[in-house]
Amino acid sequence: MSRATLFFAAFLVPPLALAHHGGAEYDLGKTVEFKAKLTKVDLINPHAWLYFDVTEKDGKVSHHRCEMRSVHVLRRSGWTKEVFPVGQQITIEASPNKTDPASCYLQTILTADGTRMDRYGQYVKAPQGGVQEVRGPIVTPKNNRQPRRPTGEPNIAGEWAPVQQVMVDPRGTGGGLVRLDELSQRKSGERPANPAGAKGKGVGAGKGPRLYGGTELTEAGEKAAAEVKREDNPRFHCETTSIVFDWTFDGPVNRITQNKDTIVLEYGQFGLKRTIYMNLREHPNNIKPSRAGHSIGHWEGDTLVVDTVGFLPGFLNTPVRNSDKLHVVERFSLDPDKIALTRSYAAEDPVYLKGKYTGSDTILVADAPYSPGKCQELNFIDYSKQQKQ
Repeated sequence: MSRATLFFAAFLVPPLALAHHGGAEYDLGKTVEFKAKLTKVDLINPHAWLYFDVTEKDGKVSHHRCEMRSVHVLRRSGWTKEVFPVGQQITIEASPNKTDPASCYLQTILTADGTRMDRYGQYVKAPQGGVQEVRGPIVTPKNNRQPRRPTGEPNIAGEWAPVQQVMVDPRGTGGGLVRLDELSQRKSGERPANPAGAKGKGVGAGKGPRLYGGTELTEAGEKAAAEVKREDNPRFHCETTSIVFDWTFDGPVNRITQNKDTIVLEYGQFGLKRTIYMNLREHPNNIKPSRAGHSIGHWEGDTLVVDTVGFLPGFLNTPVRNSDKLHVVERFSLDPDKIALTRSYAAEDPVYLKGKYTGSDTILVADAPYSPGKCQELNFIDYSKQQKQ
């Protein structure tokens, strides 16, 4: 990085942002500028990557890459491969990796024609060519769906997505996370009083025992949580964390299909597929354990109640582990006026949880089609060493 132009900007990085991006390997208190040639863009999960070459004063060429957000939020934000023609000259502003000089955390990319794209920016095609920024959602989904199916139950079929959470500073260098549909009310760099996603007392918040989803962990749960390392996180292995966590984490587009005897949930986060059996009153005895578990459901009025057991041991939400005794109950309800699907959930696990792990989330008609996309975790590669091999 010493070959690049360095300039420093002091800012406060919210803990939530670090947890969200796993940015511990980057020095988010510094900004590095590269004058470079774009060589490749890899739009994948859990993070997309931008590759570029820098020609040094002595004529030697060094190879670099910058981490971007996940492909499913980038495509919802108007980022496509067509925006990045290979071979063009670009200027990149980024936070350097602490140990890998060839890797960085993208803040801003500037192209030769003056187009500027910030990490959290939302973009549409500009009339004069290139792209232009939109301060808020780029698409307003059409509301032409029927609230009920011909058989009478609420119509929850279709493609759904949570409102994106973005940083007030579009470069991703602080200011806290807010809902995208509230972004126009914020000034760049402003820190919200209650950052998006912060609810209740979490790890390290306030006095008293640590709470996860409103419950304490058992002694075994505390021990297991303390031993978790960053690389243990399932999403860094392109694996689903849990049916609870991945439904809305990082803004995926999910798909629901309602059939006569089943309801199928497909997660945009790594393509997890769940089948809810509506014609069973009890779970079978010969369940094959999986990350999706075995789900049975029924309607209580206009509320879909889903009961799921048969899980493989894993994580409910890192660092909270789950055992094969995990039991999850979800309740889905549709607001026909707002076309909003709210899910509340309660998870019990006598091995790791003292009480119930609870919460809720809401998704809206999606602003992009369902696509789990390709996944390849590249964060743990030392790109500098790789180039020397």
